[in-house]
Amino acid sequence: MLPQIQSLSPRYVPSILPPATTSHFSTSKLISFSTTLSSIKPFAENTKVSLSKNNPCLNLSIKPLKCSVSVIPEPTQIDLQKKPSPAEVARTIIELSSVGTLSTLTSEGWPLGIGVRFAVDSNGTPIFCLNSSDRCFLLDRKSSLHVQFEQSGTRTTQCTLQGSLDKPEDPAALKKFHSIWERRFGEEADADLIYVVSVEKIVQKEDFKEDGIWVDSSEYKIANPDPLRDSAKNIVNEINTNQTEDFERICSVYVDSDLKVTHAKAIWVDRLGLDVHIHFERAMFEVRIPFPREVTDEKGAKSSFNCMSQLAWEVEKSYTIPEFEKGKLLKQIR
Repeated sequence: MLPQIQSLSPRYVPSILPPATTSHFSTSKLISFSTTLSSIKPFAENTKVSLSKNNPCLNLSIKPLKCSVSVIPEPTQIDLQKKPSPAEVARTIIELSSVGTLSTLTSEGWPLGIGVRFAVDSNGTPIFCLNSSDRCFLLDRKSSLHVQFEQSGTRTTQCTLQGSLDKPEDPAALKKFHSIWERRFGEEADADLIYVVSVEKIVQKEDFKEDGIWVDSSEYKIANPDPLRDSAKNIVNEINTNQTEDFERICSVYVDSDLKVTHAKAIWVDRLGLDVHIHFERAMFEVRIPFPREVTDEKGAKSSFNCMSQLAWEVEKSYTIPEFEKGKLLKQIR
């Protein structure tokens, strides 16, 4: 006698939900649907169940759920790229740099720039300890501080702070600035030579050929420098030196392009993602690859990179379907 074997394949019950309908909305807005909780009553109230001899199957009657529609404004370009704001970038540049060009007007009305060292306080205010010979050039309070920061030898981010060059008179302020200077450079500052720039506005540029973006002083002061700023260079060097194969695979999968990646180089990393230069045959593009989630330290950045590397490998092997956000805005460099 052969035993009877019952199939393990599932028997799917027909859906009890009402047929789906298609709504057409303008593509210029993002639409979100949210179920109105007040419209959902207990199952017993919304569903009628009856049995009959002629039809012993369940007769189900479902009242359709009510939905409300809310319109969400389109995200800005910065949101789409998941990048730090220009104010955050400016604060990061100022924090990572210690030299710049301080410019003022001479008595003849000519602009004059001199190389200076500077430190910054918690609000991003530049602090100088000038040479006694430099003070004769600083006859006009209107001034600017230009700072550049090179990233991976291929991009030079920069910002210029405009404001009034002042000599602090308050003893408490002088003591604070003196302490900041000593902590930054390991040397004492002459109180008579300490000056600060009261920042009024800032222009920030991603590179020499890029357009500048103006930033208000209030936005600059409340912005936070990037938490990865002190470890970003080491992370980028590690990727470009020891993780090239994994990184090129990440770029092939995480960049929305049909072209084949021939070479990829990480330029910078921050709490929200990576700035990358990608070669497609004879052309080179800059693209932003966002992290799956915001990170706050070097450990989090490396963990995100490893997760992205693993997922990119699975996608490449067709073990999984790519269901993550991709870099879409490719900017041709050459």
